[in-house]
Amino acid sequence: MTTLPDLSGLTTERSDPRFGELDRLTTREAAALMNSEDAGVPAAVAEKLDEIAAAVDAIAERMGRGGRLLYAGAGTAGRLGVLDASECPPTFSTDPTQVVGIIAGGPTALTTAIEGAEDDRDLAVADVARLEVGPDDSLVGISASGRTPYAIAAVEEARRRGAFTVGLSCNGSSSLGDAAEVAIEVVTGPEIVTGSTRLKAGTAQKLVLNMLSTLTMVRLGKTYGSLMVDVRATNEKLRARAHGMVAAATGAADDEVSRALSASAGRAKVAILMLTAGIDVAEADTLLDAHGGRLRAALAAASTLPDTDPQTDHHADEGVTRP
Repeated sequence: MTTLPDLSGLTTERSDPRFGELDRLTTREAAALMNSEDAGVPAAVAEKLDEIAAAVDAIAERMGRGGRLLYAGAGTAGRLGVLDASECPPTFSTDPTQVVGIIAGGPTALTTAIEGAEDDRDLAVADVARLEVGPDDSLVGISASGRTPYAIAAVEEARRRGAFTVGLSCNGSSSLGDAAEVAIEVVTGPEIVTGSTRLKAGTAQKLVLNMLSTLTMVRLGKTYGSLMVDVRATNEKLRARAHGMVAAATGAADDEVSRALSASAGRAKVAILMLTAGIDVAEADTLLDAHGGRLRAALAAASTLPDTDPQTDHHADEGVTRP
């Protein structure tokens, strides 16, 4: 006879009597109850800001020397990791291999449940080995329960290989947290539908993953103030966004912005440097390469170049958030 896992100690699996009449409520009442429960998720995340910040700093340090950020999970948790990873290339112009989502059962598991994949520790070890995870990498294991064998095994194997590891879960004192160097345990409590951790737990995981990837990219110089200056302008909306960013950062006229973006193949960061420092594309590229792609550092270096005429800083009236 198969021994079933004991879930009685998991807050994510508990039934809350407040939700006992859920199916008898009006739709409006049920929506209000669900919304009220969701409102508590950011507060739960706020209790783990120290751990989140520590994780970001460690991840950014490793990515700065060429490492990768990897997420590993099963089911909803795995899908959230893949989602966050897939948004990094268009937002921050990262190479698709720099931030990678690993889901138990592979790509098919994104839309179809793969029987037994979340319990397969050997599969996790094989997935980590296939990606040749090493000391410059960081791996975040994601599991609402904090006990998913696939996520725990992925963290353990990554840590054995010298990678920095994080355990993201929604239960305290979790096995996943114990396996990782940094435990981010966001306790969101019982779900409105008992055990349905795609709800509050999923929302909490999404918020934390947003912070891990976004703040890591900020630390790596992928933004200028609050502007996503590494955005890939691949459609009309993004081209308009790039134009607005360059205008806000430089105060240049629309025709100047358009010419700079055209000359730089739509690269907002390069266009800003060109317009602000009065240099051409090649010079801007050279400066950015010399400063690890960090626009602020490149601008500071450009201000010391001979025969340049840096424009006045126009940020004060443009609503640009400056660190």
